[in-house]
Amino acid sequence: MKRRIFMQGCIAFGATAVILPQVSILEAKEATGLKRVFYVKNSYNLQHENAKAITKLWIPLPLEGTYQSMSDFKFNANATKAYVTDKNAYKARTLYAEWKSGGEKILEVTYTITTYERTSDFSKATASTKYPKAVAHFLKPTAHIPTSGKVKELALQITKEAKTPLDKAKAIYLWVTENMYRDNSVIGCGVGDAGKAIEHNILGGKCTDISSVFVALLRSVGVPSREVFGIRLGKSRFSKACGGSDANGLAKITGAEHCRAEFYIDGLGWVPCDPADVTKVILVEKLTLKDPLVQQVRDYFFGNWEMNWMGYNFGRDFVLAPEPMQKPLNMFGYPYAEVDDEVLDYYAPASFRYSFVSQEKI
Repeated sequence: MKRRIFMQGCIAFGATAVILPQVSILEAKEATGLKRVFYVKNSYNLQHENAKAITKLWIPLPLEGTYQSMSDFKFNANATKAYVTDKNAYKARTLYAEWKSGGEKILEVTYTITTYERTSDFSKATASTKYPKAVAHFLKPTAHIPTSGKVKELALQITKEAKTPLDKAKAIYLWVTENMYRDNSVIGCGVGDAGKAIEHNILGGKCTDISSVFVALLRSVGVPSREVFGIRLGKSRFSKACGGSDANGLAKITGAEHCRAEFYIDGLGWVPCDPADVTKVILVEKLTLKDPLVQQVRDYFFGNWEMNWMGYNFGRDFVLAPEPMQKPLNMFGYPYAEVDDEVLDYYAPASFRYSFVSQEKI
């Protein structure tokens, strides 16, 4: 077998032609001085019994905004080609690699992530529903986020007493955290099919399922909202349910993908939210909604994000670039790979052959 050239990349994204979604810059006034720094390493060693198979790999990379930034990005690969692109509907930053034949497919990605805790000053909220075009995009339905039928009927019922967009968001958040629950039998982060969940009264799920119901309900009553797909990086100050690490700040984060949510309020911009972790704290800590810790977490996660987590993108039901066989892609919170006509199971890192670690700077 002909040996492939070993490729190396070192990219400072602020100086490249990669253009970030304009909407991601709107969090500027939400960042605080509570800073955390993590070194992240992603390792891939894809293998397949077909020695002549063409292997293609798409990896989500962190978004850039004022609540998180990436530096010292590097990748090493024995691939035929490997490059960074954001050519998709959501400008989801992606590292693409391709191998033309069999053997080991090795790729290592490293970078440093600096995060800042997000907070919201609700006194600045207005009742305006005039949204910038980039924001209004997140009012549209998708295949998994319908905004009509039973979804809208339920949202109107939940928000019948609400007078402002912020009132609607709070009413829906309370309903979701009171009525939905974490179901650990669901694979990965869940499919996030909000239409099916509401249509068939399936109120159990994982983070994508719960966040997607939250988003669908909000969009159906005119409040822009979106899921944010990402991964936990380290220890939470609230609960082991929300993230953990060892005494030295090292965290094995393979399988730690986590979906959060945001909604847009005039005067505030994008407001961070995480109804799914409220349900996870209840399950992991074996508590009820009335317990003090759950009440604390529930209050905090409406308008705040503890940044032991990083976000990748907001993509739902879109086409990656270069175009894969599976299209549109439901969401892009995990690595995605194809070996000829076979899609690898990204929920199974052992067979997919990837592993992630994070080291916090203490």
